[in-house]
Amino acid sequence: MRVEIHGHRGARGLWPENTLPGLSRTLELGVHALELDVALTADQRLVLTHDLTVSAVTSADTRPVRAGDPAYPYVGKPVNSLTLAQLRTLDVGVRLPRHPDDPFAITQVAVPETRMPTLGAVLGLVNAYEADAVRLHVELKSDPTRPELTPDPELFTGLVIEELDRHGRLDNVAVLSFDWRIITHAAAMAPGTRRFALIEPDTLHWHDDLGDDVPAAARDAGATTLSPEHVMVDERLMSQATAAGLDVAVWTVNDAALATRMLDLGVSGIVTDYPDRMRELWRERGLPLPAPVEPLRPVPA
Repeated sequence: MRVEIHGHRGARGLWPENTLPGLSRTLELGVHALELDVALTADQRLVLTHDLTVSAVTSADTRPVRAGDPAYPYVGKPVNSLTLAQLRTLDVGVRLPRHPDDPFAITQVAVPETRMPTLGAVLGLVNAYEADAVRLHVELKSDPTRPELTPDPELFTGLVIEELDRHGRLDNVAVLSFDWRIITHAAAMAPGTRRFALIEPDTLHWHDDLGDDVPAAARDAGATTLSPEHVMVDERLMSQATAAGLDVAVWTVNDAALATRMLDLGVSGIVTDYPDRMRELWRERGLPLPAPVEPLRPVPA
């Protein structure tokens, strides 16, 4: 049976999340799918970031894009209020241990002076690696309860689909979102893509008329896979997902014992900050491992 390892934000536990260095190293480690987060800037550019406001945990100001920029400092500002040029001044390669319970500050290898990449740059990188066996999981960050921070879902989905198509990735991609309006638009615009309906207890109220059968509601919204937080996964949910014709990819699982429990329940994929730990578990269970991608060769001078 094929059960997939999905690298969360690349491999957040090992390298800076949503960055070119982090994604590169994750490809070379070996995952079935590479998950990343996308938001839209003030000048309609698609950038990799998990948060709708610039995070003080993963981002640090270095300088204003120009002297006297009234928007500076940029940390803490809405992503959709800043241009790509402003966001590109941030250092997103160092995770500062500002929170004593943040495990990633301890395990993550810093890559100082790393800049926030565009989705196009990531797609170019993956194509340069010729990583055709690795599926890209693109999560569109959208919060229907905070419309001032969130782009129009149809426009946002269309921009992402266009960029994926431009780079020839529509045949090996999944579109993910907690905002199921995105899932519905993706189903209409690119019906051949996989579509993951993300769900967690805190966002259940985003959806009307979920009823007692979340997988069926996700299917009706256009999903091909249900992707719940691990606390939601039990035999009943798995049974409902099977009845709805949906696979289940569970997030975010970093502990081998929890991963074992999820595998025994029959999930099809595990989203993890530590793909290295999951690779060890896969070896122990005799599951097929994703092949590491060959490192890029240096460009001759």
